[in-house]
Amino acid sequence: MKSRVVAIASDHAGFSLKTTLIADLSAMGHDVLDLGPSGTDSVDYADFAHALARALTGGRADCGVLVCGSGIGISMAANRHRGVRAALCHDSLSARLARQHNDANVLALGERLIGVEVARDALRTFLETPFEGGRHARRVEKIDSGVDASAA
Repeated sequence: MKSRVVAIASDHAGFSLKTTLIADLSAMGHDVLDLGPSGTDSVDYADFAHALARALTGGRADCGVLVCGSGIGISMAANRHRGVRAALCHDSLSARLARQHNDANVLALGERLIGVEVARDALRTFLETPFEGGRHARRVEKIDSGVDASAA
C-alpha cells in the first residue's frame, strides 16, 4: 500500500475511535495529520469536518477520516466542500464500494454504531481499494460539479 498523508478529525463522541485509528494509520506507514480535538470535552463536529475538508482541498492531505457518534453529521458537514466526497461507511463492504464506485476521499465512521475491529477493517479496505473509473467517473464528475440535478 502506498504511503499517504491521511488527515483525521473527530468530535468528542468519536475521539476514542480516532485515537485508535491514528495508531493504526501510523503502523500502516501513513503520515497522519491529526486535526483534533485533543480530548473528550464537548465540541462541534462541523468545525472539525470543515478543518479536514480544508486540509484535503488545500493539498495538505491525500485523503481523510472523520469520526463522530453516528458519522452522519460530520460527513454532511464535510460534503459541503467542493471536491470532498465523504462516505459514511459501516463496514468493509461499504468502504470498498465507496472507493470503487464513488472515488470517496474521506471515510466517515460512527463510533457509537460500529465496533473498533469493524472500523479498523473498513479503514484498511478504504485505503487499499482503488477507484474503478470507467462508467463511475462520469458520475463522480457530476458529484464534484455541484450541478442542480433538477435542472438537468
